[in-house]
Amino acid sequence: MTVRLKIALTIVATGLITALLVIATVLVAFERFENETTFQRATSFLSRVTATHDHLLDLHDRQPQEFNAWMRNLVLYEPDTQLYLLDAQGAILSRTGDAPLPAGYTVSRASLQAAVAGTSGAMPFVMGDDPERMDANAVIAARALRRAVIRGDEPVSGYLYLVGHKADLPASRWEAVRKSLALPALGAIAGIVALTTLLAWLVIASVTRPLRRLTDAVATLSQRGLEEGLAEGLPKTPQALLPAAPRDEFGQLAAAFEMMLTTLRKQWSALRRLDHFRREGVSNLSHDLRSPLTATVACLETLDGRWRGDAQRTEDRRLVEVALRNTRNAASLVKSLGDLAQLDEPAFQLNAARVDVGELLDDIGLRFAPRAAQQGVTLRCDAAAADGSDAPLAMLDVELFERAVANLIDNALKFCAPGGHIGLVALRVQGQVRVSVSDTGAGIAPADVPHLFDRFYQSRQNVAPATGQGGRGLGLAIVKRIVELHGGGVDITSALGEGTRITLSLPAAR
Repeated sequence: MTVRLKIALTIVATGLITALLVIATVLVAFERFENETTFQRATSFLSRVTATHDHLLDLHDRQPQEFNAWMRNLVLYEPDTQLYLLDAQGAILSRTGDAPLPAGYTVSRASLQAAVAGTSGAMPFVMGDDPERMDANAVIAARALRRAVIRGDEPVSGYLYLVGHKADLPASRWEAVRKSLALPALGAIAGIVALTTLLAWLVIASVTRPLRRLTDAVATLSQRGLEEGLAEGLPKTPQALLPAAPRDEFGQLAAAFEMMLTTLRKQWSALRRLDHFRREGVSNLSHDLRSPLTATVACLETLDGRWRGDAQRTEDRRLVEVALRNTRNAASLVKSLGDLAQLDEPAFQLNAARVDVGELLDDIGLRFAPRAAQQGVTLRCDAAAADGSDAPLAMLDVELFERAVANLIDNALKFCAPGGHIGLVALRVQGQVRVSVSDTGAGIAPADVPHLFDRFYQSRQNVAPATGQGGRGLGLAIVKRIVELHGGGVDITSALGEGTRITLSLPAAR
């Protein structure tokens, strides 16, 4: 979920909740007002009755039937009001309603005391027992009554108790009230939702605009790189990012982003200069060392040839062989360094051509067949289309690809003991050409596998049986770089005591 959608949903939900709370508050306030009005009417009614008629209890005692009819006449025009005459304990002596009541029913003393005491500051009305509806949440009012002759020490002889009911409207009037209240409420909700939606759109537009510009700047930087991205579209200053609000939080973020870009540009420029000097230095050093090393190898080979049949030069020939082997290794290392520096050049271009990888793999295998036979190792090459399609064709720089495969075969021969097997396989699988070089050598330790393509990494556990030495840590790095230049990848699987398989995955040619 995007930030824009989250903000929009938050604002709309807030507006909707606010509208519902407002409506709920209005309904609660309306009910409170209705209860308060009912209580005031009930209190005024009881005050008029008790002020006009004295000794109601005595009147009831003398003529109970006439008194009951008289009470009904009092509330004749108050259909939502029930009037009760109670004794001092809350028992009903007379009432205006006709609903049956449980035998011995009495109004609670708490309700009577609260009704006689009247309202408090917090509640402008009193709630209590409704005998007919068996409800303790009715609006009530009461007045204490005394007899003409007080019996004993009882200050209160009874109560005139009034219960105010909410009006039960007829269906037609209730429908009118519902329409008069529901339609405005729905209109209010719709209006609030519309306003909050508009507000959400304005807030989202103002909040996310600078974020989008920052996101676009970072995306441009990620896609095109530091130098090209800054040259084509990235803003140079925070004001370019946020021209309308350069001092708010987004302005601070833009300023921090600009400072980061400036630092990255400086560091990137310094790194590129250092990398250029490194590549240039390695290339020049490789070029300068290659000629004297070649001359040294030639001289040592000449001495070795001259002393080959001289028995007195046996010890000298042994020393020459050691020097010749080390010089050749040094020359090979210098050549690898020069090749790797050349491959790392940003301006390096492939000389690619459409090639049948299977045929090319056969040619490379033929070059290594004599050496494999001399070491007692079987070398086999297979090429096929795994998905039944055409031959494994790819756009390759033939010279570089041969160098990569040759490095892999050379490593396999070094680490494969006599009687071992080396397999070369080229397969076309789902738009890719996969070239695998496998051997039955000693395998590679699991801890070394992730680092095999790191430059100058040498495993301390693996020593080539053919040479008694480990690698120089550049052959596989060159292989990886060549494959990357072709838009492919390298994968390696190995198990100690079973062998190693290295697979080059390249885009297939159409």
